[in-house]
Amino acid sequence: MKYQLRHTTRYDYSSPVSLSHNEARLLLRDLPWQHCSNTRLIIKPAPLRQHERKDFFGNRVVYFAIADIHESLEVTVLSKVTTQARPQPDVNSMAWEQAVQSLAPGTVQFDAADNEENLAARLYTLNSPFIRRSEALRDFAQAHFTPGRSLVEAVLAMNCSIFEEFTYDQEFSTLATPLDEVLENRKGVCQDFAHLAIGALRSIGLAARYVSGYLETLPPPGQEKLLGADASHAWLSVYLPGWGWFDIDPTNGNQPNERYLTLAWGRDYADVTPLKGVMNGGGAHELEVAVDVLPI
Repeated sequence: MKYQLRHTTRYDYSSPVSLSHNEARLLLRDLPWQHCSNTRLIIKPAPLRQHERKDFFGNRVVYFAIADIHESLEVTVLSKVTTQARPQPDVNSMAWEQAVQSLAPGTVQFDAADNEENLAARLYTLNSPFIRRSEALRDFAQAHFTPGRSLVEAVLAMNCSIFEEFTYDQEFSTLATPLDEVLENRKGVCQDFAHLAIGALRSIGLAARYVSGYLETLPPPGQEKLLGADASHAWLSVYLPGWGWFDIDPTNGNQPNERYLTLAWGRDYADVTPLKGVMNGGGAHELEVAVDVLPI
């Protein structure tokens, strides 16, 4: 699939800003199944300084500073993206208890490469700013992770369960809503459902990371529009020892395919915030975000 991505973020301030320092995670990753070309980042007003780096997780980060007095900030990214089918694991993979054991501290694999990957994945078994392991989350996971069940089968079952049992409600939650409230009320948005699934997996000793990106805005003829397609979307990856990272989307109850564009990943939303910064002045602000992912 080939797409034209356009993502515009605009802040309008109630009073002038004299100086701002910003970080943008708005440039898509190049992956074996995703290639980006003709990428442009347009910042208004034009920054005094701008440079790109990669963060701890390998995400592309653009730092920019604006020293001119301004009453609005607009950041637009344009990119052509080509996606391909992703590799799929064997459903009859190892039992989930075996995966937990391989990620436990002190465990050493016979294969050096596997041992290095497992060691790196252990970061994603720990608590993070927005995700705390809990008894309630562990109980939720264990309804699907029954003794001896295949890891992939259990992950897919939990993915479908969140889709079927939870309601997509944009009015219910904010960034500060605790996961236990999302679990109790069975409501939220894509960010909540990704955090919930990650928290459940970590609570039983598995590794899972948060993934941000986009969905095709216009679905193919005859197919339903997926939830989250009008803005940035969020899903998660589960680590399968000996295989790699396996993506699932609990908001839509499916597995990300060519219609998904991967932007960034980390422990949770705090690691992949699209645009953040500090400034002098500004007062209150209004935020407007527009996203288009159009087939070409």
